[in-house]
Amino acid sequence: MSKIPDKPQDIFDDLTKDYQKIFGSDLVSLILYGSAASGSYIKGKSDINLLVVVTSEAINQLENSLDTVKTWRKRRVAVPLFLTKDFIAKSLDCYPIEFLNIKNNHILIYGENVLAQINLAPEDLRLQIERELKGKLLLLRQGYLETEGDKSKLKQLISRSLTDFVFIFKAFIYFKQQSMPRNRRDTIKEMAKLVSFDTETFLLCVDIKEGIDKLSGKEVAGVFKKYLREVENICNIVDAL
Repeated sequence: MSKIPDKPQDIFDDLTKDYQKIFGSDLVSLILYGSAASGSYIKGKSDINLLVVVTSEAINQLENSLDTVKTWRKRRVAVPLFLTKDFIAKSLDCYPIEFLNIKNNHILIYGENVLAQINLAPEDLRLQIERELKGKLLLLRQGYLETEGDKSKLKQLISRSLTDFVFIFKAFIYFKQQSMPRNRRDTIKEMAKLVSFDTETFLLCVDIKEGIDKLSGKEVAGVFKKYLREVENICNIVDAL
């Protein structure tokens, strides 16, 4: 039997037992977020992202979780995000996109749903959307030069960056219409209704990320060139808005 779960829900009980053993009553919440919570989980490819909320006393005792974190990483559970309720409350203005995406795309595994009462200021969200889009564009250009045109490296760059842009797109959609698609393809299509761009290029990038494309090296390079151009276009339109 594979150590990697067929679906995230298969490990909820064991995760809860392990973290209860470590933190006891100091464990406030265990929350699944990311692709594993949205229905986009692919066994062996997707990481399982976990938010662990603990008390202010326990947050300074993370060494107790080292062995457990190491063990679960072998089963595709990424290093958890450890937070306290107080940190969340005081960080909403700094990381509105991150908290918005987790709030709108999560499954409560154990404890208190600390995300339920989160309220984000629209202006904080708008500023971070613009900042993140421009920052990711700069990293995309730099990353392209680092690939030296290698097909495999280009695919990796597309895959990594697409996750970031879908993340930002979801926040922008929420900012405009107070709703948020769950999966990548729906997010791209909905974003294109608000900001005109070539959806086919982005959907090809999703194919690359999901490992279902049949593109040659030359074709991948062509897709990346279009992808970069469309990202620049989106940045300009959002900036003007």
